[in-house]
Amino acid sequence: MSIRKIIPNTITSLNLLSGVLGVIFTLKGHIEIAFPLMLAAAVFDFCDGLAARALDAYSDMGKELDSLSDMVSFGVLPAVMLYEVSPEGSWTAYIPLFIAVMSGLRLAWFNIDERQTEGFIGLATPSCAMICGSLAYYIAAEPGSFVAAWASGPVFIPVLSVCLGLLLVAPIPMFSMKFKKGQKQDHTLLIKRTAFLTVAALSVIVVAVLRTNWSAAVTLIFLSYIIVNCIFAAFRM
Repeated sequence: MSIRKIIPNTITSLNLLSGVLGVIFTLKGHIEIAFPLMLAAAVFDFCDGLAARALDAYSDMGKELDSLSDMVSFGVLPAVMLYEVSPEGSWTAYIPLFIAVMSGLRLAWFNIDERQTEGFIGLATPSCAMICGSLAYYIAAEPGSFVAAWASGPVFIPVLSVCLGLLLVAPIPMFSMKFKKGQKQDHTLLIKRTAFLTVAALSVIVVAVLRTNWSAAVTLIFLSYIIVNCIFAAFRM
């Protein structure tokens, strides 16, 4: 195997390593380390595809390794992070593990669904993971916040987990922010991306004005991504 083909797989392996370390630190009670590791995994997940396209180094092994890595970093890790911030001693603390199961189904479905080449059908696992990870980080960093108070109850995290898990396999078209070389400009897609970026920018401004923890901006950005897609899907756009 040439060095050219090894580079993307090496980057994908760093995604996997970041996810495994994130799980370890979460179970040790260090969510403040686990979430940055999830962010690192997301960077590696983006860069491996970039490297594969730049080097023309696509392979079946790389495709499978990517899904396995995503299962850990964006399936198991976010589920464990929400489990860690759930109320102790209650069976509802295990409901976030539903996200891990549905992430596995989502990734397997994505690999065999030929319709998901330009965009997604259902919520992509990294987007789901960013909501879970940033929320868990915020709860750990701001234990006196109203969000932490909600999370300490028996409803908020279980309901969120079920909703996100179902969105992973829901037949809702969701756009991708990846730009491919030679891709034609689609007017509707441009509107969707513009709407999302506008709401995302407003989310960052709100978080900055309120001077709350930066992770709240990540949560709001990816929640706005879901909302924008659901609105456009409702109007069949």
